[in-house]
Amino acid sequence: METKEFCALVLAAGKGTRMKSEMAKVLHVLCGKPLLHYSLEAARAAGASKIVVIVGHQSEKVQEAFGGSDLVFVEQKPQLGTGHAVMQAGAVLKDYPGMTVILCGDVPLLKPETIRSLIEHHLKAQADVTVLTTEPPGPHAYGRIVKNDRGEVLKIVEHKDATEAQRQILEINTGIYCVDTQFLFNALSRVKNDNQQKEYYLTDIVEIAHEDGKKVHACLTEDYYEVMGINTLEELAKAAECLGDRRWAIGNGQWVMGDGR
Repeated sequence: METKEFCALVLAAGKGTRMKSEMAKVLHVLCGKPLLHYSLEAARAAGASKIVVIVGHQSEKVQEAFGGSDLVFVEQKPQLGTGHAVMQAGAVLKDYPGMTVILCGDVPLLKPETIRSLIEHHLKAQADVTVLTTEPPGPHAYGRIVKNDRGEVLKIVEHKDATEAQRQILEINTGIYCVDTQFLFNALSRVKNDNQQKEYYLTDIVEIAHEDGKKVHACLTEDYYEVMGINTLEELAKAAECLGDRRWAIGNGQWVMGDGR
């Protein structure tokens, strides 16, 4: 029987070296709240039945900041890539009956309705993996979505590994997914770290799904800024500007901008 029940798995282990701070990236303040606050609120508002947070750098501080809540924390140590981060939740989610929606703790502008739209797209397409995608302004260095003639996703190619033809593809990976939970951990058990970084990439589950004859779809969101990851202080300032504009739009004419610039 089809179920809309889902777990939100939030990746929040990164150090964020480009933020020029020793503080864990997800603890940087945006409009008065830590970055991670926004992803968690979006997951709750979208209706997540369970929220698992993968922590790593300064894990104790992150847990202290969000302790006493409805969250399950899992530590990633050492940090060996996004696929490795998700693997750490295997023990917590191996018997979970619903879908897993993978979110990023440094994407604060994602709306609950976009998460719901991703899930609806996933169910309607009867997909095993659905990737949330967007088309950002260029030039950029994001992973490209490679599709076949039927519009099915074959793989995600990182910018540095992409051919010139692949770099012309406009549609990119946001790092946000809706995945059949059982398939997710089956696929992750087969992900290899034979790359320059010696890391386990979550994107590899797309190619594994294709090889297994599974359905992989893309769900395109038009608002690039909504799925923008925060990697620098400049991007943090831009997110504050976007969040301020959004609050102005819904604040009945009253400016409710925070102090996070």
